[in-house]
Amino acid sequence: MGLYAMKKFFTSESVTCGHPDKVCDRISDAILDEYLKHDPNSRVACECAATSNYLLIMGEISSKANVDVKGVARQVIKETGYDYAGSAFSSEKVEIAVKINKQSPDIALGVDNSLEAKENGADKFDKIGAGDQGIMFGYAVRETDEFMPLPIVLSHKMCERLEYVRKSGLLPYLRPDGKGQITVEYDGNTPKRVDAVVLSSQHDASVTTDRLRKDLKKFVIDAVIPQNLLGANTKFYINPTGRFEVGGPEGDSGLTGRKIIVDTYGGKAPHGGGSFSGKDPTKVDRSATYMARYVAKNIVAAGLCYECLIQVAYAIGVARPVSVMVNTFGTGKLSDERLAEIILSEFDLRPAAIIEKLDLTAPVYHKTAAYGHFGRDIFSWEKTDRVEDLKKYL
Repeated sequence: MGLYAMKKFFTSESVTCGHPDKVCDRISDAILDEYLKHDPNSRVACECAATSNYLLIMGEISSKANVDVKGVARQVIKETGYDYAGSAFSSEKVEIAVKINKQSPDIALGVDNSLEAKENGADKFDKIGAGDQGIMFGYAVRETDEFMPLPIVLSHKMCERLEYVRKSGLLPYLRPDGKGQITVEYDGNTPKRVDAVVLSSQHDASVTTDRLRKDLKKFVIDAVIPQNLLGANTKFYINPTGRFEVGGPEGDSGLTGRKIIVDTYGGKAPHGGGSFSGKDPTKVDRSATYMARYVAKNIVAAGLCYECLIQVAYAIGVARPVSVMVNTFGTGKLSDERLAEIILSEFDLRPAAIIEKLDLTAPVYHKTAAYGHFGRDIFSWEKTDRVEDLKKYL
């Protein structure tokens, strides 16, 4: 049929740090970081719910550290920018309720003493069992320099730029809440052009819709999307409803873990269902997903395939995964079954080994809570330090 018959469109979205769900993610991860700073062995499962002038911080935390969780939350709200005049969710005015208990002893029993350790008394990496059952996915593709799908890369860059022009004062009438969406046209596996751009930003009452649309096109969209991907047929939807003055938790409730597709691959790869923010690394929802991304990226960077999806599954209290699956979508230099064997021989997927390899007790999580957990070289799981080891299998 020819390549022209394979034309397709794919869309991904991102949100700014001031989006109500992201405010909750950022508070949860800032609290986690504060516990890890003072006690790297802290067990944290912290979630937030936010609405107009109200924030609920809840979860299970066991730690030697004493953390002013309300103070951490107020600092995040202030840094996000919700202290403008008239805000109903300002750091000083917001009512904060804290409902935190200790980690369940039944969960701790499996995490602190894995099935393997009970049966074998094996090495140090067998001591920690998975904090829950679950399935986790990692993905990488040689589509961008970040080894990520282009739509989510551009969506993140656009929303991050939106935050920059607000905080730098370039567009002082902007407010923290915002979101963006990019549709890319593909020819087979090759991105050809940006077909549609959606961008919405909260703003104050002083700016006209016409000026807002012109400014966002010039200072945000044109600043981050390569001009060779834009054209006469690209469609732009900038604040399509017109006014967007009421935003953040005042306009829409927020909840930790509700933007998991934004956090990962923009819908291009599956998600196991577990969210990341507010969870310490004994929770495989987080640590094993980071490890799966690390493995997939190194497999692709080594040239073993163009695209790689990895699924890892765990049972609560068991250190070793119960299954590992690889799908290279027909792009592999070796069979998917062989790649799964290589992964199991080259990478240790037990939680304790993952934590040590990726240095996951370091307080880095607040940085993950906006603009994606993947495709950013500031994180240990984005390293390609196993490429040379893997090339021997070519």
